[in-house]
Amino acid sequence: MTILVKRIYEPAARSDGFRVLVDRLWPRGISKERAELDLWLPDLGPSTELRKWFSHDPSKWEVFCSRYHAELKEKNELVSELKGRAKEGTVTLLYSAKDEAHNQAVVLKELLLSGDEGLQRERRHDAETGRGLKKQSATLSGKKIVTAVRRDRGR
Repeated sequence: MTILVKRIYEPAARSDGFRVLVDRLWPRGISKERAELDLWLPDLGPSTELRKWFSHDPSKWEVFCSRYHAELKEKNELVSELKGRAKEGTVTLLYSAKDEAHNQAVVLKELLLSGDEGLQRERRHDAETGRGLKKQSATLSGKKIVTAVRRDRGR
């Protein structure tokens, strides 16, 4: 499984594979054509509250990671489908932050590479505690994608 992390402002490359923007907000100064996205999943970005609280302050990194992991648990379906896509080929998680080490794409990559047992354990915990998973409107498996921007694969 190959998952790359890259700033959206860097040029697209063939080696990027499937390009997914994981920012909640569209990046400033980037046209949809220049972004060369395969998919935009704003729902995988940190919540507005978490994003504003974090404000890319490295001293808040550990707490941000913990809070963002908790938010991602509510999006197991999207995370699982993105992990499935990564098993098929290279996936590049795109973000717009200036800090290359402290951003949501880094956290998401870590979660995707953590192994299926982590997601299965979280699902068992959710089932045991009676917590329901929120349904997400976007999918990656060629089905309904409501919050996504697609482009032709002719890179």
